[in-house]
Amino acid sequence: MMNKLIFLIACLFFTGLAIGQIAEEKTPPNYIRTIQLFGENSLNNGNPAIPINGMLNLTFDDIIGDEADYYYEIQHYDYNWQPSQLSKNEYLEGLDDIRIMNYQNSYNTLQPFSHYELSIPNQYTKALKVSGNYMIKVFNENEELVFSRKFMIYESKTNVSVAIKRARDLNFIDTKQVVNFTVESPNILLRNPDQTVKPLILQNKNLKTAIKNIKPQYTVGNELIYRYDIPTSFWGGNEYLQFDTKDLRATTADIARIDVDQLYHHYLNRDIARATTPYTYNPDINGGFVIRQLGAENVDTEAEYTWIHFNLKNYEPLSGGKLHIYGNFNNFTIDNSTALHYNEETGYYENARLFKQGYYNYKYILVNKDGSIDDGFISGNYDETENEYHVLIYYREIGGRYDRIIGIGMANSENISN
Repeated sequence: MMNKLIFLIACLFFTGLAIGQIAEEKTPPNYIRTIQLFGENSLNNGNPAIPINGMLNLTFDDIIGDEADYYYEIQHYDYNWQPSQLSKNEYLEGLDDIRIMNYQNSYNTLQPFSHYELSIPNQYTKALKVSGNYMIKVFNENEELVFSRKFMIYESKTNVSVAIKRARDLNFIDTKQVVNFTVESPNILLRNPDQTVKPLILQNKNLKTAIKNIKPQYTVGNELIYRYDIPTSFWGGNEYLQFDTKDLRATTADIARIDVDQLYHHYLNRDIARATTPYTYNPDINGGFVIRQLGAENVDTEAEYTWIHFNLKNYEPLSGGKLHIYGNFNNFTIDNSTALHYNEETGYYENARLFKQGYYNYKYILVNKDGSIDDGFISGNYDETENEYHVLIYYREIGGRYDRIIGIGMANSENISN
């Protein structure tokens, strides 16, 4: 009897640990490339927020190219990315755990690959019925998780007005951008908003740097007002660097030379640290990327894979940290493929990484020994930098069983003011 009791307590304990864990995205293996998760706009890749009746699209390449079978599942989460209390039939109409059947093999490329596409709703997964946080998980035929990506679905129940301000703290007035916003709810009564309303603030669609758990400063009628300074501020960063490989054989202002050794190798012009130089505007797409190839009828299967060679000149000591390339090309993930290594012969930090043909934004960051990211170590931080901000409003009514997203607002720092 005692042994059974101990076993039951142990089961409850470990179940509680599983429930309390925050869901993290599974980083794909090296053979899975160019994952894009987006709504109606193909530029909205990364961790998209889409309307509740909108379309979700997933594409990726398997560069083994053997037409492997992949399956997808969808799970609903709460504000803190822990599994919600809803059963699957409460948030999903239809079925998941379905094979991705829309795939094509590459055509006339040096690097063979199989290109997979999935759209939701489809004939099996007919609808995602409630708003909130979701994760799509892709498994292989052995039921092993290959990769996963987060996304959000929102309802338009509130009006979210967003404004970007310079920091009021003079120590950060030239380096930070502050997000102020108001939430107007004419059609829904937000009871006890200090506990039931939780915003999520995103800079350039990057969930990894999001600001959470901010309480309203004021409540005026049916408006919640958030006019913080430092608590809702982001480092301004700098404009992203870029390269474009849509023409495999053409050097550009960003590509110094091209070689062919089994695959194409594009060597970028040497980059330098910008942290101590004056800010210079350079149009970018805020860390995003677009797959493209000149003259291709089907860019998804005809775009080539090429090796991109990065080299950075830097004299600042790293104090035990490590430099990485950074961008939405891999959902702002830090891994071995993004690490730069010091070349004693050239005196530069270098990296070579495989990219599908297209236009890409990237920057260099420092990852400290404790895992924290210094976004401005190489690029600098400037209040003039053009960044895109989204504010998502989560709401769990009193007695509710899940966190809804009842509104979304957007602003650009091009319109920053004091």
